[in-house]
Amino acid sequence: MSFDSYFAPLHGGAGFYISNDYLGGLVNELRGGLSYSYYLQAGRDLYINAGLSASFFHRGFNFSNAVFPDQIDPMGGISGSSSELMSNENKTVLDLGTGFMFIYRNISGGFGITHLNQPDLSENGSSPETLERKYLLHVLADFEINRQNDFRILPMASLELQGKFLSAGAGAALENNFMSVSSVLVANNNNNVDILAGFSIRWGEITFYYNYRFNLISGYSLMPFSLVHQTGLTFSLNNVEKRIKSRAINIPDM
Repeated sequence: MSFDSYFAPLHGGAGFYISNDYLGGLVNELRGGLSYSYYLQAGRDLYINAGLSASFFHRGFNFSNAVFPDQIDPMGGISGSSSELMSNENKTVLDLGTGFMFIYRNISGGFGITHLNQPDLSENGSSPETLERKYLLHVLADFEINRQNDFRILPMASLELQGKFLSAGAGAALENNFMSVSSVLVANNNNNVDILAGFSIRWGEITFYYNYRFNLISGYSLMPFSLVHQTGLTFSLNNVEKRIKSRAINIPDM
């Protein structure tokens, strides 16, 4: 869940988010945070937003219902207790991020850095559990192809770098005021190539979207392909000034 809006006294936008990822009943990852962005009109057609975020990351474990390999009896199913000693450790850390975005006519782009303070999720300070800084870069354009039906095409490209992991993607979306379809090709340095395709339909202030991800080439021979489905609803709450601000003409005789 997330919410953000523009606030005139702050001369920018502010918002919050909270999310929970419950993995198989064993791992619970809870995230939440606040963000602020400063709005600046740097020129006639150039706009810049610069932002900061502060969030928390909580990871908890519950191995009471876990089944380990040494508990599986091929003849009698699951039996006995495991020799594995797994502790239900919980850890909460602070996470910081920053970035900026520009809009120049029909071109926009942004650059962001997350995990600025490289938070450590382990209890003993082991380096594999340290979240390395993630660098994000994206560029987007908006070209009108049919003014009468308000059809536009939006090509885009993105880049993500975190430690030794590098991922890049490129694609486009075709949209009007009521619906859109999109397709993006994503590849990384683990020899994986994915294709993402989706659509969205808008009814007034409500938008329904669906995305489908399919792995075309996999760097792991034991997992030749994977499927991911994403769907959801978005609600837009627009604050529109409805008052008519005008000066009154005081004429008693009328």
